[in-house]
Amino acid sequence: MNHYETNLDKNRANYVPLTPLTFLKRATEIYPNYEAIIYENRKYTWAEVYKRTVKFASALSKIGIKKGDTVSFLAFNTPEIFEGHYSVPMIGAVLNTINIRLDANTITYILKHSDAKVLVVDRQLHIEVKKALKNLDKKITIIDIDDKYADQSKSEKIGELEYESFLNTGDENFDWQMPEDEWQAISLSYTSGTTGNPKGVVYHHRGAYLMSTGSSEKIIKKQENVTKKKNYRII
Repeated sequence: MNHYETNLDKNRANYVPLTPLTFLKRATEIYPNYEAIIYENRKYTWAEVYKRTVKFASALSKIGIKKGDTVSFLAFNTPEIFEGHYSVPMIGAVLNTINIRLDANTITYILKHSDAKVLVVDRQLHIEVKKALKNLDKKITIIDIDDKYADQSKSEKIGELEYESFLNTGDENFDWQMPEDEWQAISLSYTSGTTGNPKGVVYHHRGAYLMSTGSSEKIIKKQENVTKKKNYRII
């Protein structure tokens, strides 16, 4: 063993696993009263988003969801799916977002292959989802998203649980944990399956963190370029 391998082990003073969960924690601590989400008449600050995600994480934990379990979401771009990107990994579980345009057979395949324990689904997607669940050879927990701003004539109850009611069974003081290892899985996505069965792609906490920071840097530079162009005047 050389000198560079002595007394230089990882510890809390020199190493913190990279994870997108730190984004939410930081936003809540620095900008608690800033608006984080606006959807129709629904508005949440970062402090409120944090509180909701912790409660949902707690509620999942109460029904036995734990590290390494898959939680699937089949939903539109509403606050629930945004919250899921934080609440699911807060308990070490893996988020699986499913394409809303997929057919019943493909949805069934993904739920089987991912070994999903929970499916959070928008009631507007009831037609294909009910077909998919009929073909599933196991029972999973279904949590409905009841979007009050959607066309209610196109919505139909799917499961026995509803998102807001389920969320409110959670504890806002729940002691969630950051990942011990940044290599820990955070999400599972699937290809469209156009050339066969969909292929699963696993992201770890480190990868998701770096992709996020890289994307945000590109967005900032693009905005700066737009601003610079606006400062020029053609005569």
